Amino acid sequence: MLMLLACVAALGSGCASAPDPLADAGRLGGLMPTPVLLLGEQHDAPEHQALQRQTVERLAQQGVLAAVVLEMLEQGRQTTGLPRDADEARVRQALGWADEANSGHWRWAVYGPVVMAAVRADVPVLGGNLPRERMRPAMSDTTLDSTLDPAALQQQRDALREGHCGLLPEAQVAPMARIQIARDRTMADTARGAQRAGATVLLVAGNGHVRRDLGVPRHLPPDSPYRVIVSLAQTDQPLTTPEAQAADRVWRTPPQPPRDHCAELRQQMRR
Repeated sequence: MLMLLACVAALGSGCASAPDPLADAGRLGGLMPTPVLLLGEQHDAPEHQALQRQTVERLAQQGVLAAVVLEMLEQGRQTTGLPRDADEARVRQALGWADEANSGHWRWAVYGPVVMAAVRADVPVLGGNLPRERMRPAMSDTTLDSTLDPAALQQQRDALREGHCGLLPEAQVAPMARIQIARDRTMADTARGAQRAGATVLLVAGNGHVRRDLGVPRHLPPDSPYRVIVSLAQTDQPLTTPEAQAADRVWRTPPQPPRDHCAELRQQMRR
């Protein structure tokens, strides 16, 4: 009833159709063309996956989408060769996503619409993340440390400490930072391999992975152009996060309900 009264009161201003809360956030003006578009997200913000689907559809309609690379899939998983009318069961089988969540614990209900938008547009979806069997070797590969300059490496380690609420044993910080570096390098390699002249590879990952100061961009060729978008679930806070400051564009969406991530992490670690 309140919504109806609001629409009646604002009839002269076009309330007949409610504004799309993602319309402004999803704009790409000034970012295209680019060979690689890195689109970051907060994993628990459903509006961000909706923006990803919209971006896939928009670029596909323009005929410029070469491939979609997902952090949520291991490298080697792909939909290449599947027909655009493949059903979800067949797509999920190709991607190793037969269960509700894949081996990385990413839920199909969340990312399936992004995947299927690409499949329906006849655009390949490629796994970009480091395969599980390569994680343990990466932890002990000290050569990964030198792929970042000392300041960026320290930022990567500090981000891990903060992301784990100070609960991560110090001895695990350096090895886990190497896994993050290896993930970024693997996603960069996948995106580079999918490039096609005159088209754009869309890479979807967490905001931390698309940071140009220490994420995937650090592993792209120096002469390879790219653009970075981060998505933040906030509307009016100052854009002071490292992710926002190291991006070409920030897409803002409404805040998510508050969660005590540190309490959740403590409970997980007790198990």
